[in-house]
Amino acid sequence: MEAVPRWRAEEPIDLQRRRPRMPEHPTVVAEPGLDVVHRPTGERGTLVRFGRGLVALRNDEGRERTYHVVRGGFEVDGRVVDLRPPPARRPTAPEVTASGSVANAPTRARVARASRILVEGLHDAELVERIWGDDLRADGIAVEVLHGADDLAAVVEAFGPGEGRRLGILLDHLVEGSKEQRIAASVRHPAVLVTGHPYVDVWQAVRPRVLGSDAWPEVPMGTPWKEGVIERLGIRADPSAFWRQVLGRVRTYADLEPGLVGAVEQLIDFVAPPPE
Repeated sequence: MEAVPRWRAEEPIDLQRRRPRMPEHPTVVAEPGLDVVHRPTGERGTLVRFGRGLVALRNDEGRERTYHVVRGGFEVDGRVVDLRPPPARRPTAPEVTASGSVANAPTRARVARASRILVEGLHDAELVERIWGDDLRADGIAVEVLHGADDLAAVVEAFGPGEGRRLGILLDHLVEGSKEQRIAASVRHPAVLVTGHPYVDVWQAVRPRVLGSDAWPEVPMGTPWKEGVIERLGIRADPSAFWRQVLGRVRTYADLEPGLVGAVEQLIDFVAPPPE
């Protein structure tokens, strides 16, 4: 058996011994709307907030979960990445929000007021938050999802609109002779305003140039619209994944069709509290 060499006093000690290097990952700016996978849990969601070592993701069911930010803890587009905050910007002129309004000095969001805005689906809510979120938080207005408008009259009655409890409702495909027009006509209350856009789905309210296209594809009657769009665009993705890509490219109200912009701003003006 060979003797194990012993360290001798005259031998130098290696003080420069290097620790194993951590794997290097590409960094990705944590912008709201980014499609992110939390690797330890496998949970996928849309990035909502980032800061103080935490990231909030909203899943397809509209639920938010918060995770600690660690190196290599997330995937974006199938790659392991490190998330980093957006660079701080020094405004040289009055800043504006995504909706085009002048941004106020940073303040805490108001406590939610009694008034509400209701939208038909989760994608509608995410798009409204993307563009008008700053304005809504400043006024303390919450946006809630109807998950369909067939029982709208019952929803309005349960809400109990009245003095200090205004209700704004945004409907898809609100055009002459549509089912949505008949539903809107069934709701009559001075503290309730129903507006809508003319598009079959809120996806269409995003200008196609955002996707590098001249127009949204035509989908035949009887074909599910979202699936039909994806098929005609030749994209291999489910509707939720494709929507996250679309939402991630929307930056300001200029990326939306006027039909939606006008309808949402009407609702905000209606439910917002009067100037103090």
